[in-house]
Amino acid sequence: MASKAVEAVLFPEIDVRVERVSGSSDVLVVEAVSTAQPDRCPDCRKLARRIDSTYQRTLNERPLASRRVVVRLRVRRYFCDWRSCSRKTFVEQVPGLSERHRRSSTGLTGWLRSIAVELGGRPAARLCRGLRLVAGRTRLLRLLTAPTVQDRAPRVLGVDEFAFRKGCTYGTVLVDVEAGQVVGVLPDRTSETFAAWLTEHPGAEIICRDRATAYTKAVREAAPHALEVADRWHLLQNLSAAVEKTCHQHRDCLRKHAEEETVTGVPEPPPMLLPPAELPRTQIIERTIHRYEDIHRLLEKRWTISAIAHRLRLDRKTVRRFRDTDLDELLASARERRPNGVLEPFKAYLNTRFTEAQGQVSGTLLFLETQARGYRGSRQVVRKHLAALRAGTAEPVRADIPSPREITSWIMRPRESLTERQNERLLQVRLACRDITRACDLARAFADMVRHQRGYLLLEWIRQAEQDAPKPMRGFAGFLRQDLHAVTAGLTLPWSSGVVEGHVNRVVKLKRAMYGRASFDLLRTRILTQS
Repeated sequence: MASKAVEAVLFPEIDVRVERVSGSSDVLVVEAVSTAQPDRCPDCRKLARRIDSTYQRTLNERPLASRRVVVRLRVRRYFCDWRSCSRKTFVEQVPGLSERHRRSSTGLTGWLRSIAVELGGRPAARLCRGLRLVAGRTRLLRLLTAPTVQDRAPRVLGVDEFAFRKGCTYGTVLVDVEAGQVVGVLPDRTSETFAAWLTEHPGAEIICRDRATAYTKAVREAAPHALEVADRWHLLQNLSAAVEKTCHQHRDCLRKHAEEETVTGVPEPPPMLLPPAELPRTQIIERTIHRYEDIHRLLEKRWTISAIAHRLRLDRKTVRRFRDTDLDELLASARERRPNGVLEPFKAYLNTRFTEAQGQVSGTLLFLETQARGYRGSRQVVRKHLAALRAGTAEPVRADIPSPREITSWIMRPRESLTERQNERLLQVRLACRDITRACDLARAFADMVRHQRGYLLLEWIRQAEQDAPKPMRGFAGFLRQDLHAVTAGLTLPWSSGVVEGHVNRVVKLKRAMYGRASFDLLRTRILTQS
């Protein structure tokens, strides 16, 4: 009855008969006999008729209730009676339990292969030890075999690069866009390698790519009849770079406009709102807290001053000061050492007060006035700025203008997603510079074409940009004209490289976990098996 129960648990619908079960607290040993029908010869595939002998195999099975399971399986050796077959005898294999040249069951091999696919070598071996599975990193990696690649390329093929070492060496990943599966990994991103792959795997009708010239050259050489589709995300990224470059070039216009607004406006800056009573945790304060906790924890263990200084790599005087000083006093000292940047929002007010008093004002009074307006820095920083004003060496207060990246984000985002304050600041930027205004109008028109797939308007947009747009926008329009057919297809058809970008992120994660200690072949195998 016990044997029947073990058979039902360990060998469901498998042709074996359990004869004996024994074991200890760590290992469970199961002795079983094969009851399968006569097997076929692995060479000539003829059915066996005669038994030569029997022998016992030892197989590792999946653990049961945190105990290792070892199966001692008695199998039969058959004669091959076919005269033309070179094999005289062969050993039967029990379907679902044993395989040739393996000392683990089919189920355990599947477990180990799945673990190796997800984790690789050393991490997979560590997990196997925790699960009571006997497998080293070399054995796990031997279980990884790259799946067979189809002879023909998918109908919609996506291609993109990924970095082995950013800025130095790159590879290429090929994706079936319709199925969302990786179909190939190439060791570089050259046009020759990609063209050779396309020649060996014909059949691609649509190829989604970014604007890399190497892939374009390969497609024109090896698959001239395929329709190229430029990726919409990369087009918006290139447009964003052109807008940001325009904002960089005309930053002086923004600063001049802001300074003119400051002169014509009210000289007295608006009062500042007081920040919360608790100051933000700065790097100095965090370091002080952690250092205080580490030193006092070691003092409780009766460590000496010298031992603590050696362990934490500090001066003995520093350790003694943290031992003898209260934490609140140390934090107060840390707040006074905050960087001078805390004074930046209040410099305009200090300069105005200094000018009104013709230099006859005390630093303590200015410190108290700025502190009432929200300043939380030290008194010494205010005194240093006041001394620089008297000596004539103080840096002029620059106008508060948005950064080029900030302006670009306002332009590239949909209008309805901007706040009222952001719309007001963008309006001021447009009033300050005609070129930025023109770049903003063109960028929003192009983004609208991308979002609504209005590729029929592309040629007219390029003509307008080449007429009166700033230089970076004209350069972007020129690149679009050089790749006009692919860009038009990208703004018309539903295909894009979004699926490819997702696989690139996964490839980069795998590469960072293993590449450099393992070969490209292993990386390719893991990419293909995980997909």
